[in-house]
Amino acid sequence: MTKKKRISVHAQGGMLRHLFPDSTLKIVGYDKGLIWEGKLQPTNLSITYNIKVEYNIGCNPNIYVLSPNPLPLAKDATKLPHTYNHEKQHLCLYHRLMNEWNERKMIAKTIIPWTSEWLLHYEIWVTTGTWHGGGIH
Repeated sequence: MTKKKRISVHAQGGMLRHLFPDSTLKIVGYDKGLIWEGKLQPTNLSITYNIKVEYNIGCNPNIYVLSPNPLPLAKDATKLPHTYNHEKQHLCLYHRLMNEWNERKMIAKTIIPWTSEWLLHYEIWVTTGTWHGGGIH
């Protein structure tokens, strides 16, 4: 069985630009990492969120909501659910130790849809106060 190779940063960036032509992309170093900023709208009734993805070879992507900032909280909540850092709006999209994402997967086809899904669950949480997005607490 042949093991799939890591997807290059340039290929990752190319797919992000292809699927999100109005986004911005910066390649860091020569195929060392990327910074992508784009807009996501989980549903037609949702607001548009500005998102940033920072990715470096050998590391997991880091995803941030740039705006709105701060994101409104559910009633009586003191912080956002499923984030690594509430103040930075650094989203937790998957369990990193479970290998749900790795360098052989396209960010545009995994991380970005997962971000949109997180935003949808966030919108429900703001309204109901209950997180329906699953995950390990």
